[in-house]
Amino acid sequence: MAAPGRRREVKRLEKELEEMRAKNVPGATVTADSVGDNICIWRGTIIGPEDTPYFGGTYHINIEIPEDYPYNPPKMKFETKIWHPNISSQSGAICLDVLGKEWSPALSIRTALLSIQALLSAPEPSDPQDAEVANQYKSDIELFRQTAKHWCDSFAKEPEGGNDGKVANITAMGFPEDMAREMLTKHNWNETEALNALLG
Repeated sequence: MAAPGRRREVKRLEKELEEMRAKNVPGATVTADSVGDNICIWRGTIIGPEDTPYFGGTYHINIEIPEDYPYNPPKMKFETKIWHPNISSQSGAICLDVLGKEWSPALSIRTALLSIQALLSAPEPSDPQDAEVANQYKSDIELFRQTAKHWCDSFAKEPEGGNDGKVANITAMGFPEDMAREMLTKHNWNETEALNALLG
């Protein structure tokens, strides 16, 4: 049997889940639900905001809720690969104050997801989670947008062409698709340089 304090925390979580499910309607840009019977494991979904390279993408977030929630923040990370200075392109870890020192029990899982969605619209390259992405953002914003859009097209929605031809050319030579994308990204989508590095 849960301790009285823990019962109160579970009740809060159940209320949040009920409110979240009520907002999980077609057209919603942020949704979440529990995974199976475990109320402490959720899966969130964020639709990429307009006027960003993430527009049209559907991003899935793994949400783990600690036993002392809401006094400590939920642990969130991207399941969908994304190219963003404040999100690890490798692990999906998110660098966001409200998921750390700025967390308050007055916040909710929904407000945390909305904060992540806002981060997609306003990256903070001066406080990066992924230094490589932040460097590209600061040195060549246009190339950053192109790469972020390609990752969106490749991982968060059906591909629409563009750089996919370069990926296809390299994979046709026997290299795995993920390796081809990674090397093209590192070499600013220069197919020859990426191929030389792979063959190197």
